[in-house]
Amino acid sequence: MSSFSPRAMAPKFDERRWIIQIRQTLDDELEEIMEVPVSIFNVPKSLMVTDPDSYVPQEVALGPYHYWRPELYEIERYKLAAAKRTQNQLQNLKFQNLVEHLIKLESRIRACYHKFLNFNGETLAWMMAVDASFLLEFLHIYAVKEGKVLTRAISSSTMSHLVDVAGRKSAHNAILRDSAMLENQIPLFVLRKILELQFSSLELADNMLMSMLVGFCKELSPFKMVEIYPEVQVTESAHLLDFLYQMIVPNLELGTSEITEYRDKDQADTNQCEKSTFGKSSYVKQFLNEVWKILVKINKGPVRLLKRLVFSKPMKVMFKLPWKLLSNIPGLKLVILPMKYLCFSQEKTKENPDNENSNNPPLVEEIAMPSVSELSKAGVNFVATNGGITSISYDGKKMAFYLPTINLDVNTEVILRNLVAYEVCDASGPLLFTRYTELMNGLIDTAEDVALLREKGIVLNRLKSDDEVANLWNSMSKSVKLTKVQLLDKVIEDVNKFYNGRWRVKIGKCMKFYVFESWKFLTFLAAIMLLMLMTLQAFCSVYTCARVFRIQSTGL
Repeated sequence: MSSFSPRAMAPKFDERRWIIQIRQTLDDELEEIMEVPVSIFNVPKSLMVTDPDSYVPQEVALGPYHYWRPELYEIERYKLAAAKRTQNQLQNLKFQNLVEHLIKLESRIRACYHKFLNFNGETLAWMMAVDASFLLEFLHIYAVKEGKVLTRAISSSTMSHLVDVAGRKSAHNAILRDSAMLENQIPLFVLRKILELQFSSLELADNMLMSMLVGFCKELSPFKMVEIYPEVQVTESAHLLDFLYQMIVPNLELGTSEITEYRDKDQADTNQCEKSTFGKSSYVKQFLNEVWKILVKINKGPVRLLKRLVFSKPMKVMFKLPWKLLSNIPGLKLVILPMKYLCFSQEKTKENPDNENSNNPPLVEEIAMPSVSELSKAGVNFVATNGGITSISYDGKKMAFYLPTINLDVNTEVILRNLVAYEVCDASGPLLFTRYTELMNGLIDTAEDVALLREKGIVLNRLKSDDEVANLWNSMSKSVKLTKVQLLDKVIEDVNKFYNGRWRVKIGKCMKFYVFESWKFLTFLAAIMLLMLMTLQAFCSVYTCARVFRIQSTGL
């Protein structure tokens, strides 16, 4: 028995049709096509390989990209049933008349897709008419008018086991996710044309389509939808995913965003260690100066002996040696480095003030910032907001980190991933949503972080456990490139500056880096202590220790 191949079901390349299409495009419709921007893209391979199920439809194919996949053929009979019901609602028209209207829009439809569509015009029009009929019937569930949900009599139709108003069925959620995937989109002007033929005016058709889209976004949006929605017009939206993106990410002038490649991990770790900052060194120096002034005034007992030792000729010669030369001495290096790490980590930054405003990207795949649990221990209070991504901020005086409330359920990961993919492919403005996912990935490392955000009302977890939420955000780091957006980068910078300026954090990092992770340093300390004890024992075996201390005290 021969194996079934989806490629065998795909239409063969029609050379004559291709030549006719190119000639027609060049002669008559070039200007019209140029006015229609590409809006339906192929998901980048670097994103697709991380989680294909989040980008490839599992239940229903909408549009030409996945139309020939055999595992999706089961839904075709439901599409045809929806097409029959659409024909019954057309005003004295047959379904063939609807197809003829769409044939006239062939060039506009093709222009929306990034991939070349190897279909003739009539095939493409029939595909759009059938798929759009199915999608409109599904969207009627979310039509909102005067605060009520308007639905067709789907309960008695052949689709009753697939969809339901409450959205509790697994097949319903699968269709919901598939309809929001980037490669599974249908241009909105196709939906408008069908509704226009069903209603008495285009205005009524647009009002119905708007109610469908708003209800759809309220169902899928991971953020709370405020009562006053952004001014998103049906005529200005390309498809369902684009409408959802505009509802979540406002069109703000945030400046240009930068997309930069990842750097080598080893080099990144080295540079990150060198560029670590811990508060302002001027405060440290001021504190040490005050302590030194107090010690200078004291001239009795052990302090006097210590001062004589510090100002002795050997110590003066030692202090006059270059700092680098001292740091290269095997024994002193392990002692000098922690001191430099604690007290002089800001010197390089002060010498090069351009570092603060540099456009260098994050050095590693995940944003370099403390997690939620680490910030909480440092005194940061997390506060939930009812706004969107633009409500993210940090108040240094109140030590308050404001984050929008996000609802996580079985559909959220697919929505997040496809919004990121669409934003990266479209790249018409700042990659604000992509940067938000990177921020959350930096904040959330473990289930403990999720639990803290859940207690604050920032994360509404409808998944099985907090571990699933942590895994969701951690897997979102596998992106095409790291991005920079001024609005969120300022928040990240302020949070890092506060956290790294805490002495508890500075000492903890120093101990971890130079003590707990350095067995050589511990060995060196043990050897020094053993040598000192042996020297003291040898000294006391020759001289009487009490007599020596008595002479020293009388000499002083």
